[in-house]
Amino acid sequence: MDNIETNKHAVTLKEYGKNIQRLANHIAGMEDREKRTQSAFALVELVKQLNPQMKSENDQKIWDDIHIMSGFSLDVDGPYPKPEKDLLFRKPQRVGYPKGEVKFKHYGRNIEKLIEKAIEIENDEEQEIAIIYIGQLMRSFHSTWNRDNFDDAIIIDDIKTLSKGKLHIDLEKVRQMGLFETNTRRDFKIPSETESSSSGGRKRFNGGDRRRNGGHSKKRR
Repeated sequence: MDNIETNKHAVTLKEYGKNIQRLANHIAGMEDREKRTQSAFALVELVKQLNPQMKSENDQKIWDDIHIMSGFSLDVDGPYPKPEKDLLFRKPQRVGYPKGEVKFKHYGRNIEKLIEKAIEIENDEEQEIAIIYIGQLMRSFHSTWNRDNFDDAIIIDDIKTLSKGKLHIDLEKVRQMGLFETNTRRDFKIPSETESSSSGGRKRFNGGDRRRNGGHSKKRR
């Protein structure tokens, strides 16, 4: 077998096997475009039947892989554009690592980012909602690391430390109302820049029942 024939039947993506590889090459070589397209759709369905774990995958990945297996020679009316051949040979971009040390590693950098956003909130009630949400997250992280020694006061102290004293909530109120308990958690979110600008420049935490908070926290500047 010469080199051309060897390359033709080489398995490009080993996870699919040589039979799928041969079918991809065969379909790419069909003269009738409509028949090629129909056969390509059938091959995608066959791949999903042979690989049940891929049924939940994005169909576009399977289509991309068939194009790759055909050496990018498959010309069909598929549901997705043909992937660019050059992308396979480009060096991946260097991943930028966040700078600066995380003060409390068991909370992670995302908690620090949430606290930075909460500091920017101008409305006292909305800021308290943010603090409660952050406190619930911090409590769940803290209990994973240290189940025996835990108190809401630790979370409040950590919030004050991370916010450099700019975020405050009453400890007794947190304890009495169980505000940091995960079973009282609400799905709050930090709004996008568009949402922030549409609310008069105020950054808000949306969601949840505000009445359960029982008052406003006072910000100290």
